[in-house]
Amino acid sequence: MAIPDFQTLMLPLLRAASDGIEHTGRGVTEQLADQFELSPEERDELLPSGRQRRFSNRVAWAVGYLKQSGLVSSPGRGRFEITPAGMELLDSPPARITIRFLSDRYPSFREFRSRAGKAGPPTDSGSEDGGGGDDTPEELMESAARTLQAALERDVLERVKDASPAFFEQLVLRLLVAMGYGGGLEVRGEHLGRGGDDGVDGVIMEDTLGLERIYLQAKRYRDQPIGRPGIQGFAGSLEGQRAQKGVFITTSQFSRDAQEYVGRIAKRIVLIDGRSLARLMIEHGVGVTSLKTYSVLGIDESFFDEPLGA
Repeated sequence: MAIPDFQTLMLPLLRAASDGIEHTGRGVTEQLADQFELSPEERDELLPSGRQRRFSNRVAWAVGYLKQSGLVSSPGRGRFEITPAGMELLDSPPARITIRFLSDRYPSFREFRSRAGKAGPPTDSGSEDGGGGDDTPEELMESAARTLQAALERDVLERVKDASPAFFEQLVLRLLVAMGYGGGLEVRGEHLGRGGDDGVDGVIMEDTLGLERIYLQAKRYRDQPIGRPGIQGFAGSLEGQRAQKGVFITTSQFSRDAQEYVGRIAKRIVLIDGRSLARLMIEHGVGVTSLKTYSVLGIDESFFDEPLGA
């Protein structure tokens, strides 16, 4: 069974609270997971951020929306209980509690939606705003972030492909410095891309002390894949430098036989294709800049444990 969306969880959650006793988020999460017969893998599935379990996140938002509607209340930290309004609703419950249902019926929820920038009613029953309404706000934000990330990766890679070969070789060196090679010092990276470079475009120290050198090969191709002969040539260049480690970076891709060849040889060669290159540039702030930052804040429960001093 797939993990139920948070709107599907609201009515079962309200029924679970109808015993009139206080419940904890963790306890009701386990109870609902049993009710929906979730597998261990589904119970442990994480959001893309890796910071929270998907099912726990959906239960938390279901509880939160019921609170905003006045159907449950919070008598203390991490606890909730059903209210008279919640008991009244269960006397004649809908088939499913949805955001549209809460918006139509409860002024407190409409006011909450207005504060959250959703003043108008949902346009589709069971959805939050006409599409994607079964996702929690965190899931919507992470989905949007992934979409923006994918678009940025494409744009970054296209710009790199349009750059000159010399610029690309310098970019590769700057990226590795940003990643911490050479102790983060540009003086410990050297661009060697010139006539007679023996198949090596650059070299960078593996650490601040310069105990070992890593040789680089950079190929700016638009679509042409790098095959095994190209990797064999680079491995031969490493042999000529009496080096054991190298990084081969391209804006295109590596063929399967090239990847298999690297896995069989004694020398350690890391292959970075175009998509990986774009991701590393974004991750380490090379060629990109921050346009806007959003912080998702939550209650600091420990702050409210004791009265504040005078």
